[in-house]
Amino acid sequence: MHMPGSSYCAKAHVQKTFEQLMNVLPSQLKEKPQVILLAGGRTPFRNDTDRELPFRQESNFYYFSGCSVPGSFLLALYQPEHMNASTRLSVKLHIPEIEAADLMWSVPPPTIEEAKQLFDVTDIAYSSELQSTIELLLQSHPEAVFHTLPRNSPLFPTLPEEYMAAIVLSETHTATDAYLLSSLHKTRLIKDENEITMLRRANDISSRAHETVMRLLGNAVQGKILQGKGAGIDRPLLPGEWLIEKEAEAEAIFVASCRREGSVHQAYLPIVAASMRAATLHYCCNDREFTWGPVKPHDHLNHGALARGPAPERQLEPQVLLIDAGCEWDCYSADITRTMPVGNGGKFTEKSKQIYSLVLEMQQKSMKTLRPGVHWDSIQLLCHQILVKGFLDLGLFKGSKDEILRSGISSAFFPHGVGHSLGMDVHDVPSASKPINNTTISQDKVGHPSFYTYLRLRLPLAEGMVVTVEPGIYFHEHLLKAVEKSEYVNHNLLEEYRNMGGVRIEDDVLITSDGCENLTKVRSDVEWLESVCSGEI
Repeated sequence: MHMPGSSYCAKAHVQKTFEQLMNVLPSQLKEKPQVILLAGGRTPFRNDTDRELPFRQESNFYYFSGCSVPGSFLLALYQPEHMNASTRLSVKLHIPEIEAADLMWSVPPPTIEEAKQLFDVTDIAYSSELQSTIELLLQSHPEAVFHTLPRNSPLFPTLPEEYMAAIVLSETHTATDAYLLSSLHKTRLIKDENEITMLRRANDISSRAHETVMRLLGNAVQGKILQGKGAGIDRPLLPGEWLIEKEAEAEAIFVASCRREGSVHQAYLPIVAASMRAATLHYCCNDREFTWGPVKPHDHLNHGALARGPAPERQLEPQVLLIDAGCEWDCYSADITRTMPVGNGGKFTEKSKQIYSLVLEMQQKSMKTLRPGVHWDSIQLLCHQILVKGFLDLGLFKGSKDEILRSGISSAFFPHGVGHSLGMDVHDVPSASKPINNTTISQDKVGHPSFYTYLRLRLPLAEGMVVTVEPGIYFHEHLLKAVEKSEYVNHNLLEEYRNMGGVRIEDDVLITSDGCENLTKVRSDVEWLESVCSGEI
């Protein structure tokens, strides 16, 4: 279990969230003491067995505590009437006691004294004392308002009923789950320096993992991966003898690279999609070989592997490999996508380079536009405008640019949003990123409503936000059915692109006071990418 220590500014997060709560509470509740009661996550188990599954702390609990100990609770008190800031806020963390079985079977939780050195809270006690802590608080603050996350939702750890019973039954106290989650999301939307440091670390590790896969592909092209005596016959292949010829092998190298640098979790299931499978946005199967020989119409389906011929006769077809993967560092996520050439000596084909270069243009022009006050919708529209112009230049579209934009057909090739908020979760703080009651959206008279259907961020940008910038272009059979009769599409030329799958390029970007900073370090320009994947550098 990695414990980050007291450098994580948990109390400041609680303070900011209480201040946000005060902005949305009804006036009759604002003057009363405010209490937050949260349950942390518990170690999950596989269905009907005693086998543990990987534990990752619930994001909101970690945000308030910096604590990844399973079975913990947090009780925070905010007294707005106190003029002294040092007494206005108190945060008490309750952790499980060490049991004898813990010492034999698993790593025990920290002691109270150890926890005081690890976590930025006011006080620490054992979970067994939580009931008495709540009862004392009820007596000392008879009108307190208790805030919880949605109590009957499967999305959050369950607060045991015995802790809530006395609060709910009290005639003088208020228990509500109506305000905390939205206030938390609004607070988490803007990252502090400590959070940005962890996002940088996750990006650094993930960037190196992406480059590791690329360089192994390049070494294979150059014949630099040699297998020693008896490899794969008398003994297993060693890591230095591994080739990347399957999606699963690329995934294994990526994850291993992250784990070697101390990252415990992937931020999401890695997407490792070769050939036509790169057109499926959240393809997480990662179970097919790269394409050998002609690409058949249904090679993207998941039923049976491609045949493998004797080694001397095997030749990789030119194809793209799309890897959308990122690790976590102390519950903070990276989300990076690179699309790289496989086969063809590690170089793009003419048509795949055309599409890749167009996606790169979409991303680079988007990032040059990012600054506080720019509405994210305008970045989405910009990407569609660049795509339409690029397709017109390539001859894939025909007709008037403005008419094509208004028709919405570009959504068949770029169906998703250009990016989203990033933080503790990959698709971070959804209620704040895309609020239900959103007064910031203007009427788009240039584009089409379909441009914004899957956009997960619909706000003006603000300093301290971290967002992904991930345009893509795809040739997906299902999506192309929507434009198969369009007068704006050059259908004969489109046939020449159908088999390439798709391209996505994704970086993680911090919004600064006067622009943005790219946190992702692995390069994406064509010259460097081809040089690495071909083994030339």
